[in-house]
Amino acid sequence: MNEIDNIPGMLDNMAHELAELLKKGNRDNPAMVGIHTGGVWVAEQLHRKLGLSDPLGSLDISFYRDDFTRIGMNPVVRPSQLPFGIDDRHIILVDDVLHTGRTIRAAMNELFDYGRPASILLATLVERDGRELPVQANVVGSHIRLSATQHIKLLGPDPLRLEIKQES
Repeated sequence: MNEIDNIPGMLDNMAHELAELLKKGNRDNPAMVGIHTGGVWVAEQLHRKLGLSDPLGSLDISFYRDDFTRIGMNPVVRPSQLPFGIDDRHIILVDDVLHTGRTIRAAMNELFDYGRPASILLATLVERDGRELPVQANVVGSHIRLSATQHIKLLGPDPLRLEIKQES
């Protein structure tokens, strides 16, 4: 079991990169949305560092997943909370780990059920290989190469830490 250190440094770098992207793209007044659960933890930190004016939004994508037949229904479904309008807004979507791309696809499907954003920037704490869908993050804290039998998980919320486990 390995832990990846310096999450605070990764978050600082991510906040700096996001600020630059927002400025460069004239994306004024962005709204941030974290994906339950780890994505919300990361988004809370980034939201604070960027000093965004709107409250943080959160998505529970349980009903938007495409793998119910394999994993079954998530027994704990939290309501999504988007305390702002989506239409014509620049959205920063935040998740903890980008792996296959299916979580991000589900999150975007849910966002579009609420309205039509002007743009979506994707920020992930960790990006690993194994993509199944053409999804790419705009801002990444760390790129990690893992074997197909390894998994990485964000533990938290206080302190945030990453753990790599070997599948048994």
